[in-house]
Amino acid sequence: MSDTLHLPAETRDRAGKGASRALRREGRVPAVIYGGNEEPLAIHVEEKLLVRQLGTGHFFNSIVELEVGGKTLRTLPKDVAFHPVTDRPLHADFLRLSKDSQVHVEVPVVFVNEAASPGLKRGAVLNIVRHELELVCAADKIPDEIAIDVTGLDVGASIHISHVKLPEGVASAITDRDFTIATIVAPSGLRSEEGDNSKAD
Repeated sequence: MSDTLHLPAETRDRAGKGASRALRREGRVPAVIYGGNEEPLAIHVEEKLLVRQLGTGHFFNSIVELEVGGKTLRTLPKDVAFHPVTDRPLHADFLRLSKDSQVHVEVPVVFVNEAASPGLKRGAVLNIVRHELELVCAADKIPDEIAIDVTGLDVGASIHISHVKLPEGVASAITDRDFTIATIVAPSGLRSEEGDNSKAD
């Protein structure tokens, strides 16, 4: 589970493009907190702090506690809009979390024990179809990553979501099919050599 992040925020009195531009000139990023059966709350946060948290690599899978007007609001970051040229954050959306909130998140996949895969040892390639999994879990049970063991897998093997042991309380958001996460494929050189040999016979 990723650490909880903390981000001081202030409420926004004025909306609109002009007010947002003025905030950005002051090094602030306009944002909105929504959900939880409450009215959306317009806020702004310090750009430097937001950029630092975006740089952690797990910002979107972390609970962010926004401190607004003396209150601490538990949220999950849902979207950050960036400037197309400068990459500066222009706007952020945060989802308000209640105590028992179930959240929909994308969690990165890592592959372990590649040295124990006969196919990969022979020079095959791990073809990753999905670098992230769409998961549903409690807000305080978001995994940092999902590790997939490739021990014993040979050329032609496929890894489907049904092969993955997800942590307790975590489920795939996609339930209508047993989708592929990765396959182990022969490199093109190996395939062409095998083809040449069969022609020679």
